[in-house]
Parts: sequence; C-alpha cells; structure tokens
Amino acid sequence: MKKSILLLLSLCSFLGASAQQTSGDCMKCDNPYKKYTQDLPFRMPEVKAPVIPDTKVSILDFGGDATGVTLCTEAFAKAIDALSQKGGGHLIVPAGVWLTGPIVLKSNIDLHLEMGAILQFAADEKLYPIIKTSFEGLDTRRCQSPISANGAENISITGRGAIDGNGQYWRPVKKAKVNENHWKQLLAVPGSVVMPGNYWAPSASYAKGHEGADLNVPTAKTDEEFEAIHRFLRPVMISLVGCKNVLLKGVIFQNSPAWNIHPLMCENIIIDQVLARNPSYAQNGDALDLESCKNALIVNSRFDAGDDGICIKSGKDADGRRRGVPCENVVVDGCTVFAGHGGFVVGSEMSGGVKNFKVQNCQFLGTDVGLRFKSTRGRGGIVENIFIDNISMMDIKTDAITFNMYYGGKSVAEMLADGDTPDNTTKMPVDETTPIFRNINIQNVNCSGAGRAMEFNGLPEMPMDNISLKNITIRANQDAVFTNCQNVKQENVKIILP
Repeated sequence: MKKSILLLLSLCSFLGASAQQTSGDCMKCDNPYKKYTQDLPFRMPEVKAPVIPDTKVSILDFGGDATGVTLCTEAFAKAIDALSQKGGGHLIVPAGVWLTGPIVLKSNIDLHLEMGAILQFAADEKLYPIIKTSFEGLDTRRCQSPISANGAENISITGRGAIDGNGQYWRPVKKAKVNENHWKQLLAVPGSVVMPGNYWAPSASYAKGHEGADLNVPTAKTDEEFEAIHRFLRPVMISLVGCKNVLLKGVIFQNSPAWNIHPLMCENIIIDQVLARNPSYAQNGDALDLESCKNALIVNSRFDAGDDGICIKSGKDADGRRRGVPCENVVVDGCTVFAGHGGFVVGSEMSGGVKNFKVQNCQFLGTDVGLRFKSTRGRGGIVENIFIDNISMMDIKTDAITFNMYYGGKSVAEMLADGDTPDNTTKMPVDETTPIFRNINIQNVNCSGAGRAMEFNGLPEMPMDNISLKNITIRANQDAVFTNCQNVKQENVKIILP
C-alpha cells in the first residue's frame, strides 16, 4: 500500500513537472503581440514579429569606424551582403558614432543598435541619388532615403541606439517657428538663402526647387531639372516599401530630412517601444506615416515631432485612387504624442481608403490637435470603421477632436488664425473624388484644456455618417461644432466652458 502511494505521488510529480515544462515552452513560443488582435470590433489576423536567423556579425568586422569621422557606407553594404549570402541574421552595431550614407536592408536581416550606438547620416546630397518613389501620396522623385528596403521580407531595426537623419542639412525653416537667436544662426550658414515669406532655405538649389512648387511637388520634368534642385528633394528617413513582416523596436529615430518613419504598402508590421522625434520647427517632420499598410501594430511608443505624430495615409488624389491600396487592420495602443500638429491623424492623403482601426490607451500632451481627421474634395477614398477608446489629453492648442473635409495644407492653428471659413452649404457633384467618412466610434475620452472641444465639418453633398460619441469630457474655451453630419449619437458628453 505504501509503495502504491509513493508511486502515485511520483507519477503526479512527474505529470506536474511535465505540465509546467509544457506551459513554459508555450510561454516561450507564444506570440507576445497576439493580445492586440483579440476582441477587436473587426476581423484582423494575428500579427507576429519577423523570424531572423541566429547568425550574428559586427559592423566592426567589415571595416566600420565608430568615431563618427570616417564614412561607413561601404562597411554597412558589405555586412548586409555577407549576411544575405548566409540566409540572413543580425548586424550588430556597437556603441559609437557611425557616420554613413544610405543603408539598404535586405530580407531576413535585423539591424541591431546596441546602447550607445548612433547612426548619423552624412550631410552630403551627392550620397543620396534621386530615385523614383512616392511622397505625400504622389508618385514622384526624391532623394534616396537614409534607410530603405523595397520588397523585403522579415526585416527589423532593433536595440537601444539612435538613428539621426541630419535633418538640419535638408529642411527649410519658417522664421515664425524659431526665436531671433536661432534665426540669426541660420542666416550665418554658408550657402543658405531666405525665400519669400520668411522661409530659410539650406541652399540655393533648395530655393530653386521651391519656386513654383505645389507644396512639395516641384515643376521639374527632366533628369537635369531634378538634379538642379537636388536638395529640395529631401527624403523620408526610414522608407519601407512593399515589405512583409517588419519590426521596429526600441530604437530612437530622430532629426529626419522630411517624414521620419514611412512604411508604404507593407504587411504585418510592428512598431514597438520606439521614440520618433524631430524639432518642433521641423517642416514636414511627421513622426510616423503609415501609408497603405495592412495588419499593423503601433504600440508602447512615443512621438514628438514638428508635424503630425501618428499619421495614417493611403495615397493622394488620382495617384492614390489608381494605387487603390487602403490602410487597414491597424491597432494603436499605449502610445504618447508630445508636440506636433496632431496626436492621432488620418489624412489628408487617404484616397485609397482607411478602415478597421482601433486606437486605445493613448495620451496626447500639448499637441495642436488631439484626434485629427482631414480630407478635401478631390481626394476620394472611404474612411470607415474607426474605433477610439480611452484617450487622455491635456493642453491641446486648438481642437481636441476635429473632422475637417476642407483641409488645404494648413495646420488647424493656421486656419483659425487666418480666419478660413469654407463654404459648407453649396453642394458639389458626388463622384470618385468625393471623400466619405462613416462609422466613427469615439468613447472614454478626457481632455483637460483645449481651444475648441470638437469640430465635425462634413461636405454638404456627403455628410459624415454614423458617429458615436460616448463618455467624453472636454474642458475647452469653445463648444463643439457639428456641420453636415448625420446619425450623430451622443451619450454622456460633457463640454466644460470657462
């Protein structure tokens, strides 16, 4: 009897240990990002981090120099080629300053920046050839991006280091955005010029490109004409086009020439624990522009930029409609946005459509606008199935929440300052160029301090439809405004005025 009991206890102990081991193994192999795609109000597949082979090499093994004096462009290219020939792996960048030209990532490669590793991209336009690409939703030509990948699978940029785009070499500056001492320092930069409207330009070639340009679209047609305005064609810093299985984690992305991080037509992408930042005066300094991407997670990250923080796009006007690729199935969770035009932004380039978004557990601190949705006639595209939950804001300069179908390239602050009052009564014909916004659900929002509580300004020929506002408290100087909206449901919405 005693032996039977001991045998039974031994068996139970074995089974318990086996169960614990199995559970531990499952914990190790389980996808930590699975939780973000559960219990969503729309169907979205599980998003997983890319699987990178275990092979590791150091940039030092390929002649890299950590002093920030010698260009490491060739060393990065050789290291990536060597890893690629082995089937992929991790390119380790140790602490130091690594001066380099453009880096092109290939499939199955992780660019890993250890703590103290700074990638600084050289201030020399000749290192960045002019290529065919897309910018601000249009097919165009721009300089090659400091870091790029095209059609790659299983790629990542990870670690605790920083990537600096040397943006001051490329960007123009509005005098109104800097103090007098800063402006004097800019004027002292050799070769720089002042353009009409009190814009500082870093070079005469930039000023030449700015002449006659429609926003950032130059008038150049031939190769020679594009080359003559080389620096005007400043690139986005991180350009990922048509890539699948992408992870950006832990790294600081800063001081970009134009947009900071720009995934375009990518699928299965995770952005986790990054800091994307630019100076507050950075022109077109968006922190993140997710464009025409599918199945994406933006989590646990911070954004501090001179323009929009987390921005969603899908192409502009005819070019965007021709591409016809929406931005869909996206979760934004646990993010903070500091200075910038908007915290979470959709548009204005959304001609391919935006759908199936969950934005939750975020905070916006001192942005111009909190939740910002913008479009205009001519865009087309459908924005639908947007779910926003548990958002905290404070010190919002203009609108806590805005939906504006009359966007003309200005920030909300500029529009209000200029007294822009669009004609929102005259109907225009409805066709493929008419933007459609519908099925918007916003709940559990608290805002301490805003210029205006909310603005919903739809088109008379296409009112915004099916908007649900629930459990919202906003302390603002002005009340909410609703124009050309239908099926607006409000429950427990409190606007506290002075």
